[in-house]
Amino acid sequence: MKWVLTYLRPLRSRIAVGTSVKIIGTLTELMIPFLLSYILEHVIVRNKVGEILLFGGLMAACAVIACIGNIVANRMAAKTTMLFSAEMRRKLFFKTLSLSAESTDRFTVPSLEARITSDTYNVQNFVGMMQRMGIRAPILLLGGTAITMVMDSKLALVMLATLPLIFVVVYGVSRMGVPLYAGVQRSVDGMVRVVREDAQGIRVIKALSKVDYENRRYDKANRALKQNETKAGVIMGVVNPIMTLLMNLGIVAVIAVSAYFVANGSSSATTVIAFMQYFTLISMAMMSLSRMFVMYTKCAASAGRIALVMEKEDELTVCEDDGKGDPSYHVSFEQVSFSYLGKRKDLRDISFSLKKGETLGIIGATGSGKSTILRLLMRFYDADSGRIRIRGKDVRSYTKDELTSLFGVVFQNDFLYADTIEENIRFGREISTEDIAEAAKVAQAHEFITAFPDGYAHEVTAGGTNLSGGQRQRLLISRAVAGRPEILILDDSSSALDYRTDANLRRALSESFPDTTVITVAQRVSSVKSCDLILVVEEGAILGCGKHEELMASCPEYKEISDSQMGGAFLDG
Repeated sequence: MKWVLTYLRPLRSRIAVGTSVKIIGTLTELMIPFLLSYILEHVIVRNKVGEILLFGGLMAACAVIACIGNIVANRMAAKTTMLFSAEMRRKLFFKTLSLSAESTDRFTVPSLEARITSDTYNVQNFVGMMQRMGIRAPILLLGGTAITMVMDSKLALVMLATLPLIFVVVYGVSRMGVPLYAGVQRSVDGMVRVVREDAQGIRVIKALSKVDYENRRYDKANRALKQNETKAGVIMGVVNPIMTLLMNLGIVAVIAVSAYFVANGSSSATTVIAFMQYFTLISMAMMSLSRMFVMYTKCAASAGRIALVMEKEDELTVCEDDGKGDPSYHVSFEQVSFSYLGKRKDLRDISFSLKKGETLGIIGATGSGKSTILRLLMRFYDADSGRIRIRGKDVRSYTKDELTSLFGVVFQNDFLYADTIEENIRFGREISTEDIAEAAKVAQAHEFITAFPDGYAHEVTAGGTNLSGGQRQRLLISRAVAGRPEILILDDSSSALDYRTDANLRRALSESFPDTTVITVAQRVSSVKSCDLILVVEEGAILGCGKHEELMASCPEYKEISDSQMGGAFLDG
């Protein structure tokens, strides 16, 4: 919870003003029962209308001041809470985007989504409640207790006897609540995961008639959430009834004792009336505190989950270069091995070198480690052993901004967002309209874009669902080349293109970007056939390395792929 204060500190002047207004309003409210007792005991007996009106007006003025003070303070609290929560979400979102791929895998994307949404909402609610009730309730409790002690200490002690019992109940239940609500939030993660997966795969679900199956999968996650929420709700729900019982028992005890004191003449009826009003205020304060404790359990669970993300250190720190690299090579892997989970080697002893402007093709079966090579090159993960160099420097010696500025990349499952074609290609960068059009021409996208009535201003739906698969891939390639990168990575990005378009794309890239090192991951031999170097990868190891003609002669696995796809004689021609 300490990290919450770091976001509240810049708002301390606003909080101080709102707190001052709340204190004034609450103290004024505390004066009303005292004035009523004074009027009943000292003013009415003198039967002076003017004096009665004066004190009655004073009571009304106190009520108005208390009302206005609470309204103003609550409005300020709402504004402060919104500023706090907006900054908290902004920082959490930025931190989420800054996490390494390994950390993202560990947290999982659905869990990160839940932390940004429901967890921040729980913290926001508690901060708002603290400003509204966290000031008023203690003042009413302590102030009311102090005044009643002055008015009649014996009755006050009877009332106070219930408070330790209430504290024990609230404290005990609250300690149970934090782990319960942590479990609720984990169930939320599971439900978000199912919703996210189904939203992304809705077309496949419908195509395979698996709507009922996915409904059952969602129901399972929903039932788990319901069970955890029910368990937490049942346990936390005992607080208010038990508090109400104890407060009512206290009222009964106060009434019984006060009746005895009045009968004996050691107390007055007017004192008892004022005392009961204060007891009501104290009861309201205790109920408010109980609600705050319930909200605290949710907040503490959510704040802990948020803190795990916010305090996560970046594993990918910048290191000193060893100075042993060869700057004549643009990209080089030196006996690189890597494992995602530390159980088996996903890459084993990968070595190759590329000079500036050369092209690399990587081909192999699904799961062979092709995309892993690219992730290590862009330093989404650090290799377990070996070195990866760019311009002769270890990739670990580049800052994040320096490294990412070198790349243009199209992944297998890349995304388009709801905006125009032009903005999807620009992607928030300072790129002119002319350069965007030129990139689209290279990517073989200009023709179909200009076929739309509104051209580059054509609106793309979220995920590019109003475009064909080939059109989406060409837009993504346009985005990658628009920044004129030093290293262009195409991860199975032409699978939806016909052979002619694919060939035209590769020809345009070589003509327009002669100094760009291009790395292509593909399933089709035709997409890598013209590369300066081709890697054949299987189970994380390189089976063959060389040009197309060399591999056809020396690598049976490559020749088998080539022959099975298009016929070796055709490809050799």
